[in-house]
Amino acid sequence: MLKLHYHPFSTYARRVHIALLDKKVPHELIVVDMVNRAHKQPDFLALNPYGRVPALVEDDFVLYESTAILNYLEATHPTPALVPTDARGRALVDMHMKLCDLQFTRQAVAIIFPKRFFPKERWDLPLFAQMRGEIEAHMKAVAKALGGNEYLVRNAYSLADICYVPFLEFLPLMEVTPPPEVAAWMARLAARPSVQQTKPAV
Repeated sequence: MLKLHYHPFSTYARRVHIALLDKKVPHELIVVDMVNRAHKQPDFLALNPYGRVPALVEDDFVLYESTAILNYLEATHPTPALVPTDARGRALVDMHMKLCDLQFTRQAVAIIFPKRFFPKERWDLPLFAQMRGEIEAHMKAVAKALGGNEYLVRNAYSLADICYVPFLEFLPLMEVTPPPEVAAWMARLAARPSVQQTKPAV
């Protein structure tokens, strides 16, 4: 059985958990006690030398980067499909997954993490403003990509949408107002059972 080493507050680990549920893949969840720095202990570093979650373990095979894990799950559990079957469709999904991490998640984490876990005295407000501007520009590009469709690629729910889910929910915390197309997409994704089931308690 697949084992997912994760933390319920990890946005990147949540991506993988959502995909596992969407695909109905049997798995075991192993919580990494990050508060007590279990992710920096030798046994976990043996799985992921970067000391982060998620880490997916199957027998003696280990993956520890969320988009690589998502692609592996798609390759090994192709039903239900979360990418199109043709090369161009797969390329579009890959493009949106990469853009999510390059243009959105890095900037989002720079705001989310301090706001959730640091006192206000440690907040870098000029950095927040810069990151917020980059996120707002990216949300306009996402709105254009969505157009009148329900999902990012071929109007079908895919790994591209899953990559965004955990971070979109923090747009209010980031003080970013999404364009109407993005707001409707967010609501659509939030209603999915796998998204509701993996939503952190706080």
